[in-house]
Amino acid sequence: MSFNTISVIGLGYIGLPTAAMFASRKKKVTGVDVNQHAVDTINRGEIHIVEPDLDMMVHAAVTEGYLKAVLKPEPADAFLIAVPTPFKNATNKESGSDIPEPDLSYIQKAAETIAPVLRKGNLVILESTSPVGATEQMAEWLAAARPDLSFPSASNASIDGVVDVNVAHCPERVLPGHVVRELVENDRVIGGMTAKCSARAVELYKIFVQGECVVTNARTAEMAKLTENSCRDVQIAFANELSIICDKLDINVWELISLANRHPRINILQPGPGVGGHCIAVDPWFIVSKTPDEAKLIHTARTVNDAKPEWVINKVKVAVADFLQANPDKTAKDVIIACYGLAFKPDIDDLRESPALNITKKIADMHAGKVLAVEPNIKSLPAMNSTFELVNCDNAKEMADVHVLLVDHKEFKKLPFAVNYLIDTKGVWDCL
Repeated sequence: MSFNTISVIGLGYIGLPTAAMFASRKKKVTGVDVNQHAVDTINRGEIHIVEPDLDMMVHAAVTEGYLKAVLKPEPADAFLIAVPTPFKNATNKESGSDIPEPDLSYIQKAAETIAPVLRKGNLVILESTSPVGATEQMAEWLAAARPDLSFPSASNASIDGVVDVNVAHCPERVLPGHVVRELVENDRVIGGMTAKCSARAVELYKIFVQGECVVTNARTAEMAKLTENSCRDVQIAFANELSIICDKLDINVWELISLANRHPRINILQPGPGVGGHCIAVDPWFIVSKTPDEAKLIHTARTVNDAKPEWVINKVKVAVADFLQANPDKTAKDVIIACYGLAFKPDIDDLRESPALNITKKIADMHAGKVLAVEPNIKSLPAMNSTFELVNCDNAKEMADVHVLLVDHKEFKKLPFAVNYLIDTKGVWDCL
């Protein structure tokens, strides 16, 4: 059975590019989202996120009639679920643990929403990054909602019998800012709940994927994505911890890393203000939450990276104190602080789990004076961020007394900058 109609549930940073990619291959695609603004924007042939080349793809797909956005699912041959998987709370208060508990309610809601329109022969793929076992749980929710259809389950996964609806997990593995290219070129890990489920999923992705579709089971596919991001998190934690050590020992960490990386088998990453985004800052916790006694190194890396923003804030406090000591006629209320960058990584507009945004918020909450923020990739601040003011680079440079570089956007790298009171978390500017 071929895939003529495809439904993508969740039109965010992964769902919308995926929907547009299928539509670019002349497949009828229905994108589903609960956000009316997103739906209306896409149906005008526009996009509500920042991603290079995506605007042209969406405009062409909508204009040619291959892509539309709706609020409720419609029948299709394949359904891809790309919804958030956040945490229920910051910590597990009942157990006293500092390990966040994964929240699968978005996946459950998506499964329950598509269940009424499922038909025999359909394929359902979970693309959301998830804890191990989430795909099996999704299949259970679908089976409970549609007892008239048969689904694969954890108990029959090794028996490749005939089921009415195939289920698989295929995690996204793309870099924001390069999504359109990497969706096509990157290898895909295909984890079907049965061999036939995997084969059907490979058939679907081969519509546009030029990379290799590597087949495994659902649990291994889930763990593969978590492992990739946990590995990065551990590497970043090493760099971040090194930056703190070097600061205490009065060593330039950027020079040190550059020298160490001259060794042919050393490749230390660059430190920063913390770790953000919807993957690296989140995925390791999915492993830790399942195996807290075994995931000691992964847990420690998360702790190191989560603590880095507070270290940056303390450096800001010292800079303000130094400024006031040098300017005894001024008070803290007179000191203006400028924070450069709010996104979780360079050259994108994504603020999810951003340490830069959280640092800026905390500085604004604690500081008696004005706090400015420079973020060239957004036009306005979310409503809850009213404690600081969004300005451009020139205004920040002219007005501020203390400067805090949090994200190495390309605009900042081009900016000649040398000031007395500077906290540069990315090693881009010079401090006099």
